[in-house]
Amino acid sequence: MDQPKGSKLWKGTRPKYVIIGFLLVGAVIGLIAVAVSQYHPSTRNHKYGIVLDAGSSHTNMYIYKWPAEKENDTGVVQQIDVCEVEGPGISGYASDVGNAGPSLKHCMDKAKEVVPERKYRDTPVYLGATAGMRLLRMENASTAKSVLSGVEATLRSYPFNFRGARILSGEEEGAYGWITLNYLLGNLREAIWPSFLPRLFARPGTIGALDLGGASTQITFEPNQDTSGSSEYMLNFHLYGKTYSVYTHSYLCYGKDQALRLKILNNVKGSSTARIQDPCFLKGYERTMNMIDLSKNPCTARSFHPKSFSILHIEGTGDYEQCLAGIEDIFNSSGCPSSSCSFNASFMPPLSGQFGAFSAFYYVMSFLNVTEQPMDEVIKALKAFCSKSWAKVKADYPKIKEKYLSEYCFAGTYVISLLGKRYNFTKEKWSDIRFLGKVRDSDAGWTLGYMLNLTNMINAEQSFLRPLSYICHICLMVVFSVMVVLLVVVGYVIYRKPKCLKKEAI
Repeated sequence: MDQPKGSKLWKGTRPKYVIIGFLLVGAVIGLIAVAVSQYHPSTRNHKYGIVLDAGSSHTNMYIYKWPAEKENDTGVVQQIDVCEVEGPGISGYASDVGNAGPSLKHCMDKAKEVVPERKYRDTPVYLGATAGMRLLRMENASTAKSVLSGVEATLRSYPFNFRGARILSGEEEGAYGWITLNYLLGNLREAIWPSFLPRLFARPGTIGALDLGGASTQITFEPNQDTSGSSEYMLNFHLYGKTYSVYTHSYLCYGKDQALRLKILNNVKGSSTARIQDPCFLKGYERTMNMIDLSKNPCTARSFHPKSFSILHIEGTGDYEQCLAGIEDIFNSSGCPSSSCSFNASFMPPLSGQFGAFSAFYYVMSFLNVTEQPMDEVIKALKAFCSKSWAKVKADYPKIKEKYLSEYCFAGTYVISLLGKRYNFTKEKWSDIRFLGKVRDSDAGWTLGYMLNLTNMINAEQSFLRPLSYICHICLMVVFSVMVVLLVVVGYVIYRKPKCLKKEAI
């Protein structure tokens, strides 16, 4: 029986296809293997760090991870977990010191689950206390010391490498927040922010940081003008091979919680009765306050004058304009000893560049849904919110805690006063602010900056040794790439061989 025409040609070419196919698959596998093995990090070389942010109202625990091979002596740190400690901040345990440390156990137990057991002994743990503890230290230094001692005892009981618990200065808090923000946005190390993603900030260089807590507020940025005459406001950092000189200042007692107390104190001064009306609270809202809270608080004690009543009754009237006027009175804008000031005779150079506002700045603007709105729209939203009744607001936001919900009118108005009139973010400059909660899955705040700075003091493990030298890696990548291209071309030529080159089957 005759064979079909062309069968001899197929038999003659089949081995070629098989050989070329094997070589092509091998070349592709080799190319992928060289690329992956060269850049795949070893999990053994990851380091971990734990930072506890002991704020005035609550404590958060952050867990960070970075590769042992550091870049320019600073670890490439990323946040991998966060845990909110139940209860108040550690300063809230002033009258119950014994429970300050145990309050952290739930989150520290969680840290044992997140950090690999073999890394426990090499994982540093730091606790940084902020404005709440700064105020407690001013009020009662021995109590503040006892609270920190109790916290240290609990943290030492865990198998991690406890490095200390201390009270940060306001300037440190502001500067570390600046580091966090610029790190996450890729301004300290360009490779952090992928080039194909749009940037949140268009201008080159670093951006300023605006932080608002419960007891203090901070502003930090790189000034354009010479500030050599005000060196006490300047801090220097060396990160990723560069040195940064930034202006930073912290205003203790001007966090949103303490600022509210300052305003209430002003209301009490002009009243002879135990009942006052406050335009910063919504209509129909009522609150009582023990006068001891004003007489013993370091932020209000100096200006407090004893009254005949011990309990203060506050009734809300809900009026933005009157609230703004009352807030203006808590700032002192006179007596600037230098060329330019913010308030309370504190030097501040002219604003430069763009700014990121986080913590309570973000939470308040996010609640009002105005994080991306111009100043006029923010004020419009505030006026509308402050004019609502307390009953309506409670019905509209049933899941928000009463303490926060009742203070949003005040907090939003305070943000306008602080940023607009004290920091000089005018309507034109308001667009330079971006309100940020998280950037690249990491919280904006001082803790990551603290961790980044501390990695300069942590000895690196043995660096991860790549299987190939740089030259050898490049050569193999080129060889395998050329092989893939050549084999594809040869296979195509054989398959589509011109008729003039084919032998007629007999």
